[in-house]
Amino acid sequence: LFFFQESMHAYAANVYTTVVEELMKGKQRKFIAVEQEFFRLWWDVVATDTQKQQVHQLLQEGRLEFVIGGQVMHDEAVTLIDDQILQLTEGHGFLYETFGFRPQFSWHVDPFGASATTPTLFALAGFNAHLISRIDYDLKADMQKNKKLQFVWQGSPSLSERQEIFTHVMDQYSYCTPSQLPFSNRSAFYWNGFATFPDPPKDGVYPNMSLPVTDTNLHQYAQTMVANIKERAAWFQTSDVLWPWGCDKQFFNASVQYSNMDLLLDYINEHSGEFGVTVQYATVGDYFRAVYSRNLTWEIRNSQDFLPYSTEPFQAWTGFYTSRSTLKGIARRASSLLYAGESFFTQYVLKHPAGSICKCKALKQLQSLRWAVSEVQHHDGITGTESPKVRDMYLTNLMYGVFNVKKLMASIIFDMNSAKKNGEVYSSVYPKDSGISEADQYVVVYNPLAWNITTFITVSVGNLAMSVYDELGHPVPAQVQTSVESPSTYDLYILVAISGLSYRKYSVKPLDGKQSSFIGRSIKYKRRDITRADQQSRQLFPVVNNCYQVLFDQSTNLMHSITERETNQTVQLTQEFLEYHVNGDTTKGPISDNYLFGPNASAVPVSKAVGLEVVSGALMTEIRQYFYSNVTSQDYLYAVYTRIYTVPEGYDGQLLCHRIEQEYSVGPLELNREAILRTSTNLNTKQLLYTDNNGYQMQKRPFKAYVNNTVARNYYPMVQTAYIEDDTTRLILLAERAHGVSSQGNGQVEVMLHRRLWNNLEWNVNNNLTLNDSSVVRPVIWLILGTRAVTNILYRTSGLALEHRPVVMFGALSGDKPKLPGQLQQNSVHSSAVTVPPNLHLQTLSIPGWRYSSNHAEQIHSIRMGKQKEGDADFSRVLLRIRHLYEVGEDPVLSQPVMVDLKSLLQGLGSVTAVEERSLTGTWDLNTLKRWKWKTAQYPSKGFLSSTKTSENFTETVHPKEIRTFFVYFQSQ
Repeated sequence: LFFFQESMHAYAANVYTTVVEELMKGKQRKFIAVEQEFFRLWWDVVATDTQKQQVHQLLQEGRLEFVIGGQVMHDEAVTLIDDQILQLTEGHGFLYETFGFRPQFSWHVDPFGASATTPTLFALAGFNAHLISRIDYDLKADMQKNKKLQFVWQGSPSLSERQEIFTHVMDQYSYCTPSQLPFSNRSAFYWNGFATFPDPPKDGVYPNMSLPVTDTNLHQYAQTMVANIKERAAWFQTSDVLWPWGCDKQFFNASVQYSNMDLLLDYINEHSGEFGVTVQYATVGDYFRAVYSRNLTWEIRNSQDFLPYSTEPFQAWTGFYTSRSTLKGIARRASSLLYAGESFFTQYVLKHPAGSICKCKALKQLQSLRWAVSEVQHHDGITGTESPKVRDMYLTNLMYGVFNVKKLMASIIFDMNSAKKNGEVYSSVYPKDSGISEADQYVVVYNPLAWNITTFITVSVGNLAMSVYDELGHPVPAQVQTSVESPSTYDLYILVAISGLSYRKYSVKPLDGKQSSFIGRSIKYKRRDITRADQQSRQLFPVVNNCYQVLFDQSTNLMHSITERETNQTVQLTQEFLEYHVNGDTTKGPISDNYLFGPNASAVPVSKAVGLEVVSGALMTEIRQYFYSNVTSQDYLYAVYTRIYTVPEGYDGQLLCHRIEQEYSVGPLELNREAILRTSTNLNTKQLLYTDNNGYQMQKRPFKAYVNNTVARNYYPMVQTAYIEDDTTRLILLAERAHGVSSQGNGQVEVMLHRRLWNNLEWNVNNNLTLNDSSVVRPVIWLILGTRAVTNILYRTSGLALEHRPVVMFGALSGDKPKLPGQLQQNSVHSSAVTVPPNLHLQTLSIPGWRYSSNHAEQIHSIRMGKQKEGDADFSRVLLRIRHLYEVGEDPVLSQPVMVDLKSLLQGLGSVTAVEERSLTGTWDLNTLKRWKWKTAQYPSKGFLSSTKTSENFTETVHPKEIRTFFVYFQSQ
């Protein structure tokens, strides 16, 4: 559960060094290892050749088993599916390349609640069984009593039994050995004590070491262990009991652990007649093989997840959905940049084989960001449940990776445009990271999605009079206005239309008399006291584009309603900021902390006065609302910037026109406040909310009343999407980072945007986990309003368009014009576009660089022969994933299967010569993957689930919700 860098390195090194040594001493001993990030640090930096040999041997003997096998044990609530797949693929690639080993079982014991995406991903990765632990305490008690902790989970309604997986929920003792002994006041079964690194005790006596097993207490120890085994056996259907031995930060001195365990296990087995049990060392795989062989019939669980998660009546773990919002935002921006960088580099390698960039160095640059994005998916990473020191480590690694990939993309642009090398190219992925300072500059904009995109990019400029031109010198629609950030600079909004996986180059010049950008004109309205607003003399003013009319109320300066113009339906809609006041003193009741949300009353409105400024131009209107504690306050507490776009003739404006973009400024908060934005409508939603699991699928969230803690237990994670609806109309919220979200009233949806907490819980204070976060956060949410039919068409593509906004890079134009004449440049931009239909998403296009053979027998042979040594990365294998975005029956057109001809899809990159379909993380040839089929009432026969997909000459049919993974090879140029 807890994770900090410098001590972890020392601790992890001790675990692997001592465990490998101990396993070699006794054939009966076994061990499971999970997170590859730590194992790889040991393998690369600490392990000797002898230890490496021993690991190979132990894996072959099945005494060391890697479970999950990702870089980390990822969080399930606030992570995006792409990042979960990335971190699994990173770990699996290493294990398969190094050992020919492919994990087949999970050990998801510590994430705070379980998503229904996870069982689907693990099934797609070839796993035979899934194991979880943290689910609602009352639900677990009920399942335990009725022997229902094991079931076959069909996590995806569309993939259902094809990607189902047997799932084991750990009982109330969870993943740690019970620590009470009736005959001793010291902890039980933890003979190595509690880890203290990087400064271990000089005398070798660690805190909390258990009483060693001796002749005098051996029988009592055995009785205690057997009693616990029998208690747990009563909760399961088979006579096999999984008894986890260890806990957080254990086995750093494996010698003392194993020697005591051996004595105890031998004693129980020698007296098995008396005790009625036999015990043996086992891996997770051993346990599941035993249960599978019992041949029982299992119940099916549908696609319902296990979120949120509570451990006690007043402990709802729903605070971490928002904790450290800045880290959550940066992690997602980094992930999105990585996605763009991967496809950009892949295209460069395929289309410019003679290019001047060193491919090995480029791959290392990409790998630095792959690692950083993978590690932050840890269940104490992106969750915000780490100390400030560890948060800084994550941020440092992310920023380093981001810097590397920006540098790589800029150098590729440079190489491909072969401009004179004296114009400095630097790259910016944050829309307002850096702007245009000199007179003549160009902006290179890359669209990382495999769709044609029309959107606005923002560039910071020094004055109002600007012109923008494309590669052919044609003027490009743009609008410039005073910046929200600072009064002395201006924001230039440029309308870009870019085909899939392509880039365009725009030049930005001070006004040259021909065509100016449109100028946004500002009108400031008087600050209004909203507590005194006169309902009678309400004056409304409209902001209109082709899709919406948004009305604002001049007596309050608040939004009043939105009319969807196609159907002429009007929804009353108001927004306000409120704060939950929470307790930080454990002596006074339940607290809020990094993990928990414990509101002690309803949320309180924060502002009594609202200021308003409207900046309007031909392409965009920006409504700037400032929220003050009262009419005379100097500084505002919160701000909302709402942008509505007007798309000129000749551009495809469907997505852009239906998007009401909102950016918020929240913070610094006062201590023990949790800030929400509540949107209230007159939709009769019956308090039903929909939220996504990891940007993959939607979950229905009916409001539930509880005896205690009802507010907090009705909070859910929103990773990308949430919506409310009535019979005719749906209001969708799309996010670029995770937030907690809830519907606390009919027609309402509230989003938690920020938290600042301090508490005196000893554990939190000792580990510096008090979340005294004084930052200002600037999250963005897109609103879409319309009929179900219209929003169905828009929200999946829009969510991805927000996640993967174009990457913007800047460069100075050197004295002489670029070498390439305009016409040639125009061609190079569009000829290679890669586009898929709107119900498919090109989820991965990358060059992983793995050196393993995709033929399993060959791979195992080369490892046994010791040939799998360091070599050059393989640049010929391209990893491609395609995901169908819709559920069966969700939309009459978009839910249909899609035929894709991979050869023609990728023809802009080169000539495809071979395609191999693989498991999700690439390590299995899909034709040879046979997963265990567990017996269910629905499918009474046991056997194997195998995929019998054959492609006809490079044509694949992608069905609803499928994620298909391929290795693609191109003709070398």
